[in-house]
Amino acid sequence: MQKRRRQPSCKRWTLTLRSRIEKNKRYQKECRSGYLFLLPSLLGTGGFVLLPFLDVFRRSFVRAVGNGFVGMENYRQVLENKAFRLAAVNTVRFMGICLPLLLGLSLLLALLIQRLPRFQKWVKTGFLLPMAIPAASVVVFFRMLFDKRGWLNQLLCLFGFQTKEWLSSGLAFWVLVFCYIWKNLGYDMILWLAGLQAVGEEQYEAARVQGAGEWMCFWYITLPQLKETVFVTGLLSFVNAFRVFREAYLLAGDYPHESIYMLQHLLNNWFVNLDIQKMTAAAVLLVIVVGGVLCAKKSSTS
Repeated sequence: MQKRRRQPSCKRWTLTLRSRIEKNKRYQKECRSGYLFLLPSLLGTGGFVLLPFLDVFRRSFVRAVGNGFVGMENYRQVLENKAFRLAAVNTVRFMGICLPLLLGLSLLLALLIQRLPRFQKWVKTGFLLPMAIPAASVVVFFRMLFDKRGWLNQLLCLFGFQTKEWLSSGLAFWVLVFCYIWKNLGYDMILWLAGLQAVGEEQYEAARVQGAGEWMCFWYITLPQLKETVFVTGLLSFVNAFRVFREAYLLAGDYPHESIYMLQHLLNNWFVNLDIQKMTAAAVLLVIVVGGVLCAKKSSTS
């Protein structure tokens, strides 16, 4: 004869239901507390960022003076503007060269420093020092180095070479690239080190026992576990690349050499000249492009 299954008692069901209700109440209480902590930031972001941007979006479809609706006319003027196309090409070129260089060099440095545990503190401090120096001081140093009568040209004259126009020719672009990488290299290196330290050493030991070399350990163990670090480091480097306008502006002024004429220069000049309709349309286009790039990065790493 088959044994009858014991039916759960009513008391047991009651206790289970009570525990679930209590868990739900605790979860809802924690959610409310979290939202209360976020409320000041949400109000500040909404009041000082989202609402002004909605007004910018509205103004991109109207005339600069008055409220006449002009549709996509402002966007057409921006896209046909030669200065906008030059600034957009320079910005894309700068991103395309700087970001791979910065990410690759910082990852290489992080891998080398990881093998020097005794000197990590000193090396980290040395590479993070440029982040602590104000942008104005950095630019003063670079102007003294790359000016027409600067240290580098004096050194070239000393050895009999011809001096160069570092900031008034196409070389200004590479000066700006060097300035950006020098300032952000240590910061990205610290982010890579944080990701590398999360990889367990026992995985490398097991791989080496099975005959794997250094390259195979990096390709099959280290790199797959750095996906989140790649996204965070790439995102912060991408954002910092837009802030290079400070260095470019202080190095060469409002109208620098065309090789370092960035989108921020263009928006700043339109703001000074009160070209509100062009500036708002360009700002909306920039937000759309940057948002699309960030979404593509997130989807590629997830």
